[in-house]
Amino acid sequence: MKRFWERSEYFKWGITAFFVIAASIVFYLLLMRGGYVIEAVSKVLGYLSPVIWGLVISYLLWPMTRYFEQKGFRPWLDRRRKKKDNAKMARTLSVMLSIVLALLFIGVLLWIIIPQVYTSIENIVTNAPEYVESATTWIEKLFEDKPELEQAIIQTTGDVSDSLIGWIRSELMPNLSTVVTNVTTGVYQVLRGVLDVLIGFVVACYVLFNVEVLGARCKKILYRLFSVRNAELIMRAVDFTDTTFNGFITGKIIDSLIIGVICYVGCTILKMPYVALVSVIIGVTNLIPVFGPIIGAVPPLLLIFLVSPMKALIFLGFVIVLQQVDGNIIGPKILGSSIGINGFWVVFAILLGGGLFGVLGMLLAVPVFAVIYNGIDKLVDHGLRKRGLHTETADYQNLDHIDPESKKPVKRITPESETILSSAKTGKK
Repeated sequence: MKRFWERSEYFKWGITAFFVIAASIVFYLLLMRGGYVIEAVSKVLGYLSPVIWGLVISYLLWPMTRYFEQKGFRPWLDRRRKKKDNAKMARTLSVMLSIVLALLFIGVLLWIIIPQVYTSIENIVTNAPEYVESATTWIEKLFEDKPELEQAIIQTTGDVSDSLIGWIRSELMPNLSTVVTNVTTGVYQVLRGVLDVLIGFVVACYVLFNVEVLGARCKKILYRLFSVRNAELIMRAVDFTDTTFNGFITGKIIDSLIIGVICYVGCTILKMPYVALVSVIIGVTNLIPVFGPIIGAVPPLLLIFLVSPMKALIFLGFVIVLQQVDGNIIGPKILGSSIGINGFWVVFAILLGGGLFGVLGMLLAVPVFAVIYNGIDKLVDHGLRKRGLHTETADYQNLDHIDPESKKPVKRITPESETILSSAKTGKK
């Protein structure tokens, strides 16, 4: 015997009406009190920051954990002993090894990079007057045959210098206490961020231990809320999203590490200044598709130019060659030849993501847009199939109309197609 809420259509309509009214109220609050809602959401996300970090860390470490478990510890334990808890022991060892390797990698990276970056910045501050003098001398030699242009550049440089000094005296010095407060707040935020990441590793341990259980609970909720067909469609969409994000993010991190190492070796061989700092900038900005190499090349180029304009020119050539190697050899090998969208949509996604969400938007814009693009493509194909129409994009190129009887696309006749048809008829004759 069915319960009242399972057999009553009025109850189902009432639940639907309740959710529609609740959604309308939420939408109204977002429009009228958007600032308060955003502030409240930001506070909640701030409180949950360690959990968010834990989910991100576990998502990144799960492929490595699964590999250690399936290819290493589980077969090894099965050969060594015959006990029921082999699976649990293999998971424990795999999670511990993944966490240790991740922390060790971060620690070694910081231990190598931070001292050299600090030394580079210290040298820049110490030698700044010499660099400015060297650049001024170089500009004077370059424009010694063009006194008018030289005078205009020197005057512009002097105006900029006077403006900077005036800003320091009128704006910076009176508000120095505010600057100190902001710096203190920034240091506090950094320390809190480090603490959140460390707690995130603890959260990641729990998540990695219970990945299958968490996944099973999510599937139970899906099948309870949706029909079997819709739940399976959602799971396939989630699998595609996971594959796209995991492949792109992991591939980009590996690609950027390789580019950073190659840049470090190349700059060392070429005897460039600030090798560590330059390599870090090039490697980190390489995470951003398309525009990352351009953004990353400008600051190092200016730094090297202050030391030696000739070395800056050599560095520019080296970066161009490095990015060509990355774009045509290293990147395609790691990321694959395509993520399912063409170059126009890649640029579109990066510009939109950067404009809405800043650097994080630029980093994640491509996989997010690839998932959205694929979802829209699937919906369009599904709708066309329901109407009995072709789904291949090539069938709609040079389309004149759809034949109402056969539902087949009819191509527009062009001079090229007429030449092909006439050649085919001549060949038949």
